[in-house]
Amino acid sequence: MTRLLVWRHGRTEWNAEQRCQGHTDIDLDAIGVEQAVAAAPRLAAERPDLIISSDLSRATSTAKALAELTALPLKLDERLRERNFGPWQGLVPAELLDRYPDDYPRLGTAEPIMNPEIESDSALAHRVVAAMHDAAERVGDGTVVLVTHGGAAQVGCALLLGLPPATWHTLAVLDNCRFTDLRHHPTRGWQIHGHNKG
Repeated sequence: MTRLLVWRHGRTEWNAEQRCQGHTDIDLDAIGVEQAVAAAPRLAAERPDLIISSDLSRATSTAKALAELTALPLKLDERLRERNFGPWQGLVPAELLDRYPDDYPRLGTAEPIMNPEIESDSALAHRVVAAMHDAAERVGDGTVVLVTHGGAAQVGCALLLGLPPATWHTLAVLDNCRFTDLRHHPTRGWQIHGHNKG
């Protein structure tokens, strides 16, 4: 059986401030480091065969806690990055609502954001799923931990499970350092065996 454990990175200072991160390379704060170290044994108990992380620091720092515990090499894949939020990056919700009153309320809903400088949900989902498929092929009958980001995990998991785009937002965004357990059944395809675990 192929398993994908989709693990969101630990907390950053920008997470605590509710500041939009996107592709901005923000590392873990002290709490985020503690979360990663505390969560690593739980992921290690799943006996992963491979660890693949987004190349952004907050993900790689989280992944390293597991890599050090398991002695597995850490592979990087930029397709696991968070959504590129372009001009929204670095802004807090009040600023986003003030500057983008039409688009910001659409975030986290089935309504598309119209700003062309912001990566679409569809583009994000398809690049994350491409990374998921490649990881599944690499591990075969085994377990991969994919260390990624909240929005990337949400839409990537939803698309992999075959959910229609209008329902992607119904899959809750993972909390920091929590994971989703996806398993591939030979006749039923990808199934969710746990969400927001950890």
